Amino acid sequence: MKLLTATNSTQGFRDNDFDWCVEGELVHIGVVCARDTGDPDGGCGCGRSFAGLNSHRATTTAMVREVPGFTGADYVEAIRSSLQQQGCDASNAEHEAALLRCLVRDWPVGAIVERRLDEIVVRQVVR
Repeated sequence: MKLLTATNSTQGFRDNDFDWCVEGELVHIGVVCARDTGDPDGGCGCGRSFAGLNSHRATTTAMVREVPGFTGADYVEAIRSSLQQQGCDASNAEHEAALLRCLVRDWPVGAIVERRLDEIVVRQVVR
């Protein structure tokens, strides 16, 4: 299964890149706070980052990786568990997993993506 994961590859492409996640951990698209709502380069950084499901930290770069043996049910559980650990409503974990799988569906394994609020684009493809 192709999934979005944290990476430090291409860090520094933008001068405000950061990576506090664990390399390779699953990430999702977190909520954007009021500081960053209109500006992905706002002071918080949440408007330009992905959130690690395990570390609950953030990174501005994510990579599409093939995760052998990982199932759709595993993905839903990983998202549900992460949200619950953070005290968030996990009732939409299945929907979120489906959206993330659709997001990466057409990108090749090795694609490194960045986030600019609601826009997620390929920054580079690593072969």
